[in-house]
Formats: sequence, structure tokens, C-alpha cells
Amino acid sequence: MRDIQTQLAQETPYLIALRREFHRHPELSLREYRTAQRIEEELDRFGIPHTRIGETGVLGVLRGAGSGNGVVALRADIDALPIQEARSPEYASETPGVMHACGHDAHAACLLGAAKMLAEHRADFGGEIRLIFQPAEEVGQGAKPFVEAGALEGACRVFGLHVASDLPAGSVGLKPGLNNAAVDHFRIAVHGKSAHVSTPQLGVDALYIASQIVVALQGLVTRRTAAVEPVILGVGTLRAGTTYNALAEFAVLEGTTRTISQETRERVRAMVDQTAENIAAISGGTAEVVWTDFAAPLINDPAVCREAAAVAERLFGPGRVITDRPLSLSGDNFAEFQLHVPGTYAYLGTGNPALPATMSAGHSVTFDVDEATLPLGAGLYAEYALSALSMV
Repeated sequence: MRDIQTQLAQETPYLIALRREFHRHPELSLREYRTAQRIEEELDRFGIPHTRIGETGVLGVLRGAGSGNGVVALRADIDALPIQEARSPEYASETPGVMHACGHDAHAACLLGAAKMLAEHRADFGGEIRLIFQPAEEVGQGAKPFVEAGALEGACRVFGLHVASDLPAGSVGLKPGLNNAAVDHFRIAVHGKSAHVSTPQLGVDALYIASQIVVALQGLVTRRTAAVEPVILGVGTLRAGTTYNALAEFAVLEGTTRTISQETRERVRAMVDQTAENIAAISGGTAEVVWTDFAAPLINDPAVCREAAAVAERLFGPGRVITDRPLSLSGDNFAEFQLHVPGTYAYLGTGNPALPATMSAGHSVTFDVDEATLPLGAGLYAEYALSALSMV
């Protein structure tokens, strides 16, 4: 394993070039066609068979030549965000309004770097390493198709990583238990009746109803949820009306909830449904709530987390593994894989005060990563896979 890490350090120019290529050509969720093609081209170079999952997901299957028949899965997400990059590095996004502002370009590069090294060391392990390049993480739709396609069948472990600007470069966060919240999306369609603004009694104002729903939803957190339990309920969009002097016949609002347990998740959903429907009914209209699951709570299996931490300790050095990173109410649908296979999610420190952009939070217009950390990310993927297979 040490030999692999030495080789990966020598592959730093390759990893940086690959990450910058992905950064220049970001693609939104479920539109990652160029990205998927480039991933496939690299896997072909390494002699790793692969298949498409959906239109833009890629599953590579690397079989070792040694003894053993275990299976471990490694996952990287590949989609970008609808954000206009504010900086102009030489590798800035060439796609207007789209940017890799969450590090998925780095994740894809790290997993490909790991694949390259593992392919060159086939004789050193037995069993199978499945390489999951997942689209649509940002919209919570990319993981389930891999599960349904059997990508995790027979796997003993699943491992993933995410860059973390809040952790110093050269460190890694590996926290047992709850790391990220469950994320759900809701869409509330309000139906009213149009009428002239001068005769409101003849209509039902869908815009007024929607506005009341927005205000009431905030009260669900402050008045119907325990103050010690983290819950977020936010409304991000409200669209209604066709002209300034008429009651709106239709309104749509969209938002998200963040919860940390399945019980609270279900309870908050029920409260949102009840609130929207009752407020609409009071004013003579109707409201329909449609929910979309984006991500379950991300809970690292304690035993798997300890395994990964032991690998990271060897790779990063003493004192560089952080086990008490604070809970985040952001989500990641890597959690979908953890519902089926014991797994852990690592947070690769990429913040460097000498490079101010690397200190920007994810989803920021100035986001960047310290590229010197790419070999560490690739090494963590590769060495954890080998370690997990050796325990089967």
C-alpha cells in the first residue's frame, strides 16, 4: 500500500490536469454526458470494464488477480451546480452559469487516480472493486439507479469521500455515527379562483394562500419542534399570478426540510401536509403537497469508520484524523448506499489559508480546493479498498 501512495504522489500532475478538465467543463445533474464519456475513456486506458447506469452514471468493475472473492464499492459524485463562477483561474468554468462549486470534479479525479493505481496492482489483491461514478447527487437522484442495477450486490463495504474546506489540507474527517441530515424536497401547488382585484369576494387568491403557508411553515420549527432537535424547514421559491390587478388562480412554492431521524422526518412531513391543506381550505382553495426524497440521514457505520480511520492514520500521519467534526444539516445521498451496505464517508480536508479560495464554503461562487490534496484523496480510496478486501 505504501508503494501505491508513493506512485500516486508521482501522479499529482495527472490528477490536477484531470480535475481541471472536469472543472472547465461542468455539467448539471443528469446531463453529465461529457464527464461520463471522459471517465469511460480513462477506465478504458486502465483496462477496467465498465457499463452505463442510466444515461450518465458509470460503473467500473476491477477484478484482482490474486486470491479472494470479496467485493468493495467506492463512490464519487460527478455533477456540478447552476452557479456562475466569480473567479478566473486558468481552469475556470467554460460553461456560463454552471460551476463545480462543491468539489465533485476533485472526487471524480481522485477515484480515477485510485482506479489507475489499483489496476496496476491487480496482482496484489483478490476479489472485486466496484467504481461508482454517480450523477445527480445535487438533486438526490443519482444513487438509487446504482442500487437497483445491483452495483452493491455482494459488497461487504462501501466507501466515499467529499472535500471539506472547513478542515485543513492534509487532514481527514472520519466521524462514527450521524454526519449529515436527511434532505427532502417539497412542492406545494395551491389552487384558487381568479377574479378582478376590485371584487375579491368572487375569487380565491392562491397567492395570498401561498404567502400564509410560507409564514405558517416557519412556525412549525419554532413552535412545534423541540428546541434541542435540529430541524430546518425552508421555502426557496414562490411563483404566482399573471397580472398585477387580478387574484392569482394558481401558486407554487418549493422548499426543503433537514432532519436527523426517520421519526422526525415523517413527523415534519405530516405537519407540512396538514398546514398547507388546512390553510388553503380556510380560504376556499386547495393545496397539494408532493415530496421527493433527496437523501436519508448519513450515518457512518462505527466499525467501518474505525477501519477507515486506521488506514487514514497510516496515510495522513498521527493526529490528522478528525473524529469529532460537527454535525452538518446539509445532506449527501451517499447515505442511500449505506442503507444497503455497511459503509463510511470521509471528509478530505482541502482548506489552505495560503490559498484563500480554498477556504470558501461549498456552493460558493469562489469555491476551490487545494490541489495538493488530490493524491491523498486518491490514496484513501485505493488503500481503504485494499484494506477492506484483505479482511474478507
